[in-house]
Order: sequence, then structure tokens, then C-alpha cells
Amino acid sequence: MSAVEHHAILCPGQGAQKEGMGRDWAEAFPEAMAVWEAADEALGFSLSKACWESGDDVNRTDVAQPGIFTTGVAILRVLESKGFSLEAAPWAAGLSLGEYTAHWAAGTFTFADGVRLVRLRGEAMQAASELNPSGMVALAGADLEQAEALARVGAEHGVCQVANLNAPGQIVLSGAHEALDAVQAAAKEHGVRRARPLVVAGGFHSECMRPAADRLASALAETELRAPRIPVISNVTAAAVTTVEEAKATLGAQVCAPVLWERSMRGALERGTTRFIEPGPGVTLAGILRKIDSEAAVVPANAPEDLEAALAAAVG
Repeated sequence: MSAVEHHAILCPGQGAQKEGMGRDWAEAFPEAMAVWEAADEALGFSLSKACWESGDDVNRTDVAQPGIFTTGVAILRVLESKGFSLEAAPWAAGLSLGEYTAHWAAGTFTFADGVRLVRLRGEAMQAASELNPSGMVALAGADLEQAEALARVGAEHGVCQVANLNAPGQIVLSGAHEALDAVQAAAKEHGVRRARPLVVAGGFHSECMRPAADRLASALAETELRAPRIPVISNVTAAAVTTVEEAKATLGAQVCAPVLWERSMRGALERGTTRFIEPGPGVTLAGILRKIDSEAAVVPANAPEDLEAALAAAVG
């Protein structure tokens, strides 16, 4: 078995965006520039300009999501051109939005269809946020029992759900503003030292996003999908997605369902995966994984200067 087969692919989600993301890769490698040009063509506007030259536009949900997806695909294209085989990876996974990048890596949909789906996802989530004013709160040091108890407190005032189970001590609640105000007021009573509001457009991964989920399900039904050529670990189930039907169901449910990232990673580790590669932007998932298992090794591919080391680790 070659070394590359031991490296699973981890794809970051929203929050990893930054102004200029992906530009360094596009300027260094024609394979990456071609991906950005394809995104501009598929979307009918200059995503590259929005991400590289338009300041805070990159933080808008409808720009950040396709921008992160395009950055990840561009990096993976460069890695492929240098000998990294996507098909040799044991599986791929992505945090929330990143699951779309993982599905592209698995061949579930074309890049053009993927970037259009992600753009629609961002637009739909932004619209749902404006329709249902909402947000997210990170619970510092909470366990699942404490998080669920606080979610019940919040639910007395509106939608309130556990949204992200990322790693030990990294749990996020999502819901209506009044519900999250109640959560923050009650946090210390439940043994949680701090409930910190996140800077996000709305209550992602909760029923506040139901209008977005409905729009996305309709778009997925009209998009040609293929069975993934490598398994994709679903945020919704923490299980491997291997069929078209599973892909449509899990991607459609994803924006309202909690992100089971810790469970997904523990399952992968239990099956023997210990080495991972993380195409950018950022290295967020490497940090989260270290909290789950300090022995896990993540090769970053965040900037062009990472390329040689990443290839040596994953291919050489």
C-alpha cells in the first residue's frame, strides 16, 4: 500500500475565508488559475474579484462559501498535477460547507455544478438569516449534556439547537436571538464558563435555516450527481456516503442538522486512518483534530510554500 492511500482529505468550512484567499495559488500555478476562471464563468460574475479585491465582500455568506470551495478545489487540482491521487485517498470529509469540496474530490458532481450549488447554498442561507434573525453561540468547555441542557433553556424562547460538535470542549448552539440571549444568561448556572456569540450571518445548522434547506433540496434534485468514487463522511450521520441517494439526502439535510465532526473523526481514527491532508484556506481542521487525537498527523496545503512538504509527506 502506498503512502498516499493513508492520507484522508479534510476540507475546511465557512469561517476559513480571508481576503485574497487562493490568489497565491492562482498566480503560481495555471491549474489553480483555471479553476478560478471556471468559477467566474459558471457563476456569471467575477468570484475571483470578490475574493481578491473587494475587501469585506469575502465575508458575505454568498461569496465566502463559493470562494472557500473554489480555493480548495484549486489546491487539490495543483496537488493532482504533482502526483497526488484523489482516488487513492481512503475517504474525504469537510466541515459543513467543506463537505461540498469533499464531494467534488470524490467525483460526486462537476466543479461547475458544485460551485453553483455552493453559491445557491450561501444565498439561501443569507436569505434565511434575514427572514429569521438568528445566530450562534460557542460554549467554552461544555460537554454534550451541558450543551443540551442549555439548548432546552434557549428553546423556551425560540428555536435553539446543538449545531456543532467539533471536538472536546468545542460545542456550538444555534438559534433565534432571544433564545441565545437566554443561553448566555444561564450558562454559568449550568457549569459553562462562557457562552460567546459568533460573528455569523444567522443560526446555521438549526431549523432557522429550513427555507435554505428546502431551496437546496430542490437544487440537488435537479443536479446530476454520481456515486462518490471514494467515501465521503457525512456531517449529518458521521457515516460514509457511497451512493447518489445518500449524497442528495445528507447534503439536503445538512444546513439544518448538527455537524457531527468529532464523531466523524473518531470513527475514522477507529478505522485506522491516522494521516490527513488539509487543502486550504487555513489550517483550522488540523487544530480541531489535535484536540480529538494528538497523535493524528495533518499535512497542511494552505499556501504554495507548503506544496513541496505536502507532496513529500503524501506522495513521496
